[in-house]
Amino acid sequence: MVKNAASDPAEPGFSGARAGLIILSLTAFAAVTTEMVPVGLLPAIGHTFGVAASTTGLLVSLYAVMVAALAVPLTLATRRVPGKRLLLVAMSCYALSNVISALAPTLAVLAVGRAIGGVTHALFFSVFIGYVSRLVPPAQTGRAFALASVGIPAGFVLGVPLATALGNAAGWRAAFAVLAAVMLVVLVLVALMLPDVRSQVDELRPEPGRLRQMATVIGANTLALLGHYALYTYVSVLLLRSGARSAAVGPILLVFGIFGLLGVWSAGPRLDRHLRRSALVILAVLGAGIAGAGAAFPVLALVIVAGAVWNCAFGAVPSLFQTAAVRARATSPELAGAWINASSNAGIAAGAALGGIVLASTGIRAVTWLAAALVIIAVLIVLLARRAFPRA
Repeated sequence: MVKNAASDPAEPGFSGARAGLIILSLTAFAAVTTEMVPVGLLPAIGHTFGVAASTTGLLVSLYAVMVAALAVPLTLATRRVPGKRLLLVAMSCYALSNVISALAPTLAVLAVGRAIGGVTHALFFSVFIGYVSRLVPPAQTGRAFALASVGIPAGFVLGVPLATALGNAAGWRAAFAVLAAVMLVVLVLVALMLPDVRSQVDELRPEPGRLRQMATVIGANTLALLGHYALYTYVSVLLLRSGARSAAVGPILLVFGIFGLLGVWSAGPRLDRHLRRSALVILAVLGAGIAGAGAAFPVLALVIVAGAVWNCAFGAVPSLFQTAAVRARATSPELAGAWINASSNAGIAAGAALGGIVLASTGIRAVTWLAAALVIIAVLIVLLARRAFPRA
C-alpha cells in the first residue's frame, strides 16, 4: 500500500511515492494504448468496412473530440468522488470500450465503442495528473510526472506496436480483445495496490495573475499535439508509402516508441531544474524531427531515422506540459489536468482531421510540413512566454 508522500511526514520524498507512481504509469500505458490502437490498424479497419484510411482516421478524431469536450465538465462534476473509485470506473469503462470495438459488426458500432473510450479518457487523465501531483512535494512534480508518464510512451513502445503486429497477424479485432483483458488486469492492480489520495473538495479559485500563464501553457500544448498528431495519426501511411512492408510497420513503431521512452527518461530530472530550457529543447527537436521526416520521404531508412528523433522528443511532451500546468497554480491539480487533457485531445482531434484532409488532397509529404509548422509556432509561444515557462 502506497502512502501519500505529499502529506505524510513519514514518507516525505520521491522514494516513498515510487510504487504509487509505477501503478499510475501502468494505468497510463493501458489508457494510451486504448486511445491510439487504431493508428497502426487504420488500413486493416478501412479494408474491413470498405472505407479509406483518411475516413478511419476519424475514429481517432471522434475519441479525441469526446475528451476535449468533456474533460473539464466531468472533472468538475466528480470532484467530490474519491480518486481511486474514479480510476476503477475508468478502467472498467475502457475494458467495455475495447470489447464493443472487438465485436463491432459495422463501422458505426465501432465508433460507439470508441466514443465510450473517449468519454472515459475525458476523466482519466484529469484524475491521473491530480494523483501524481499529490503523491510528491511540489518541488518534485517534474520527476514524478516523468516516472508516471513513462506509461504514455510505453504505450507507443509496447502497446501500439504489439497491437499493430497482433492486428496484422490475427485481425484487428484480436488487438481490441487483448486490450480489454489488459484493462481488467490493471483494474485489479489499482484496486489492490493504490490508495486514494485525492481531496474531496479542492481549491478551485485561481491565484492572482495565474490564469494567463495557464492559458499560455494550454495553447502551447494544443499546438504541439495538433502538429504531432496531424502526422502521427497517419504514420502507417507514411511508412507504407516510403516502401515499408505491412508486417514491418509494427516493429518500426516499436523503434519509435523506444526512442520515446529515452526522451521521457532523459527529460524527467531536468523538468524540475530547467523547465523553460527543457520546453524549448523538447519542442525544437520535435519540430526538427517531423520536418526531417518530410525531407527524407520517400527514402524509408531516412524516414525511420527522422521518426526516431521526432518520437524521442515527443516522449517528453506530456510530462513537460503536465508539470507546467500544475506549477502555474491557477487551479487544483485535477482541474489543471482536465485542461491539459482537453487541450491535448483538441489537438489530437483537429490534428487527425486536418492531417486526413491534407493527406487526401495533397499527400503525406504535405502533412509533414503542416505538422512541423504547427510545432514551430508552439516553440515561439514558449520562447515569448517567460512567466508561463519559467527557468525552474
